[in-house]
Amino acid sequence: MTNQKKKIRILAMDLLYDIIGSIFYAIGLYTFARMAEFAPGGLSGLALIMNHLWGLPIGITTLVLNIPIILVSCRILGRMFFLKSLKTMVVSTLFLDVVFPYTPAYTGSPFMAALYSGVFLGAGLALFYMRGSSSGGTDFLTMAIRARYPYLSLGAVTMGIDLLVIGLGGVVFGNVDAALYGLAATFVASTVIDKIMYGLDSGKLLIIITNHGQVVADQIGQVTGRGSTAIRARGTYTGHDREVLLCACSRSQSYRVKNVVHEIDPRAFVMLVETNQVFGEGFIEES
Repeated sequence: MTNQKKKIRILAMDLLYDIIGSIFYAIGLYTFARMAEFAPGGLSGLALIMNHLWGLPIGITTLVLNIPIILVSCRILGRMFFLKSLKTMVVSTLFLDVVFPYTPAYTGSPFMAALYSGVFLGAGLALFYMRGSSSGGTDFLTMAIRARYPYLSLGAVTMGIDLLVIGLGGVVFGNVDAALYGLAATFVASTVIDKIMYGLDSGKLLIIITNHGQVVADQIGQVTGRGSTAIRARGTYTGHDREVLLCACSRSQSYRVKNVVHEIDPRAFVMLVETNQVFGEGFIEES
C-alpha cells in the first residue's frame, strides 16, 4: 500500500469514527441530558446550561467555548492532536445543531436518562480517543495541565472541573437532583470509556511466590493452557530461595489459576494485578 493510499485510508477511518462517535455523543447530550434538564461535566455540560438559560445552540456554543482553551493548549499538545480534535468538534457540532434537533427526545425517567446519557457519551468519547482525537473542552485543558504539570493527578483535575459544571447545573436547573443526575452520567461515561478502550483486552497478572514452582506451572498449563515465567528469588526476611511465577491470563481463568496454586501449595503467596492490555501469544498479536 502506497503512502498516499494509507493516508486516505487513515483519514476515512478517522472520519467514520468521528461520525459514529458524534452520533453517540449527540444522543447522550441532546436526546437524554438536555430533555431531562441536567448537565454532565465538561464544556458540553456548560453549553447545555447556556442552552437552558438563553436558548443558544449546544454545538456552536461548545465550539466557541473551546476557542480560548485551544489557543492556550495547542502549543503544548501538538498540531496533529489539535487538527484531529478540530475535525471531530466540527462533525459533532453538525450532529448536535443540525441533525438531532429534529429527532425525537427521551421523555421518561430522569434517572434512566442520566444512565443512558452516560452510556452514549462514554461510547462517543471512547471512539474519539481511539483515533487519537477528542471532543475538545476539558480534554484539552486537562491534557495541557498534565503535560505542563505531570505530577498532578489527571483524574483530580478532571473531577474538579466536572464538579464545578455539575454543581452549576444544579443551581441553574433549580434542584439537587440535577446535580446528582449529572454526577451519575459522568460516572457512567467514565466507566464506559474504560470498558470500551481497555475492558475487552484487559486481564489479570498473577504473581505467585511458591516453593513448588515447576509443579504449579505444569498444573496451570494443564488446567488453563497458559504458560508461566519462573524467576529465582530470595526472601529478605527468611533468607530462603523461592520461585516467583508470572502468569498472564484472562479474568475468567484467574480464579482457576489461584485455586490450582493453593491446592498444590497452601502456603503460596498470590497477588492478582489488573492489566489494561496483554500483548503476545494467546492474547493480542502486535501488528
